[in-house]
Amino acid sequence: MKAVHIAMMFAAGLGVAGQAMADEALAKAKNCMACHAIDKKIVGPAYKDVAAKYKGDAGAVDKLAAKVKAGGKGVWGEIPMPPNNVTPDEAKKLVTWILSQK
Repeated sequence: MKAVHIAMMFAAGLGVAGQAMADEALAKAKNCMACHAIDKKIVGPAYKDVAAKYKGDAGAVDKLAAKVKAGGKGVWGEIPMPPNNVTPDEAKKLVTWILSQK
């Protein structure tokens, strides 16, 4: 029984890790990583900095997903983020992944 429990936990961990990797793959596929990195500022802020800024903000996913889709400016400096060719679901998936960065 213990072996089954351990196997189930391992499989669940792979699912979470696979999801995180898939979201990073989506960020790369949508060219987000041309201006952003996980741990350092490039043109736009580091994803870890975004996650820290919005930690505890219950409305952050919807607010930031809208900015990913439509573009935005002024929060992180003068350089605007252009609108991105993503679906609303992809935008939420990307933002959820970004906000999970530590």
